[in-house]
Amino acid sequence: MDRRWTMLGVVFLTRIAMGYQFQAVPSVAPFLVEEFRIAYAELGLLIGLFMLPGTIIALPGGLLGQRFGDRQLVLGGLLLMMVGGALTAAAPDFATACGGRTLSGVGASLLNIFLAKMVADWFVGRELRTAMGVMLTAWPVGIGLGLLSVGRLALASSWRTATHSTVAVSAIAFALIVSLYREPPHLEKRAPALAASLPRRDLVLALIAGAGWAAFNASLLVIVAFAPAILVADGVSVAEAAVPVSVAIWVTILSVPLGGMLADRWKARVDAIIVVGCLATSALVLGIVWAPGTPWSYALVGLVLGVPAGALIALLPQTAKPDTLATALGVYYSIYYLGVAAAQWLAGLTRDLTGQPVMPVIFAAALMATTTLSLVAFRPLIGLPRPSNGLRLRTPTPPDVRSAPRESEGASALSAWTKPVALLDSPTGS
Repeated sequence: MDRRWTMLGVVFLTRIAMGYQFQAVPSVAPFLVEEFRIAYAELGLLIGLFMLPGTIIALPGGLLGQRFGDRQLVLGGLLLMMVGGALTAAAPDFATACGGRTLSGVGASLLNIFLAKMVADWFVGRELRTAMGVMLTAWPVGIGLGLLSVGRLALASSWRTATHSTVAVSAIAFALIVSLYREPPHLEKRAPALAASLPRRDLVLALIAGAGWAAFNASLLVIVAFAPAILVADGVSVAEAAVPVSVAIWVTILSVPLGGMLADRWKARVDAIIVVGCLATSALVLGIVWAPGTPWSYALVGLVLGVPAGALIALLPQTAKPDTLATALGVYYSIYYLGVAAAQWLAGLTRDLTGQPVMPVIFAAALMATTTLSLVAFRPLIGLPRPSNGLRLRTPTPPDVRSAPRESEGASALSAWTKPVALLDSPTGS
């Protein structure tokens, strides 16, 4: 087997820990509402705190990754997830639980950036959309495992014991990275560099792509977090209410990588795959409102939702320069985390204001439809040129060490976009 597929497997198994820890709080939501005496908006805040730190951590994290390496930042992120999970499980009050959840979110934000970069580095110029689709599948696998196990573990013991299970899963992921992950050959001799700037075009592309990815994922996470409450409101137990939602999650395990393979095969139709997939998913999500307890309605959502995912997340790695990809991903995930965290709170607020458990799901359908707007804004900018020089803080990568080429992009010109945008500092050279 080609080594890149082995490394993809390591990344896949590591990323499962993220989805599992995210889902731990939604799976024990009724216990938390009762224990801490909180409203659903506060519950949404606690769920969203897993994402919120990324708005602050993502950009400096991307810069640190270029200086210290992807592997080191992933290991640091897993350590933070272990500490944060333990703190949340032992929390005596809501404020402490928020602190633990935030710490876990800091670690998860580092994983999100650098696991994606690991895959981009190994599959650059090759089956990138397929590989990204496989990587993305790990997130729903983790969520699905959480849906099936965390609630039952809480019923069998306590919500604290169930939350402690996230620490064990993160520890296993830590051991996998230490023992198995290696960098691709074309990066092994690269000298450390701390790039602090992006061409203006790449900056705007990262912002737009991040907003689209935020809307796409926020829609799914709102469904996972709030759709079971529709059934609970009808008298279904917490464990049974999680089953229909878990069906959608498990279906995406097949649909996401297959969607990536479809996009790699039909590159000329990638935009149609994204637009049709997102709009069809939005319509199917509304069907959950009318048939909340039907597993087939969730299965259809999972099937269609997975199709555009790989093509969406591959947009930025295909267009950003290799030597500033970590910085671009930092910007990308800053927007992603802000959007996802805000969406969880807003979804909870829609229920508090209306008293209707279906309102967060309707909100999720609207979010999914807005994903297509980011593609409309993204595509016209791809052909705009980058400057030939950039701004750096220190230690540029030696000119004789180059990464593998990425896909070509087109070269139409608008001179207004040729000026680089400094993100942190003044230029130190060109």
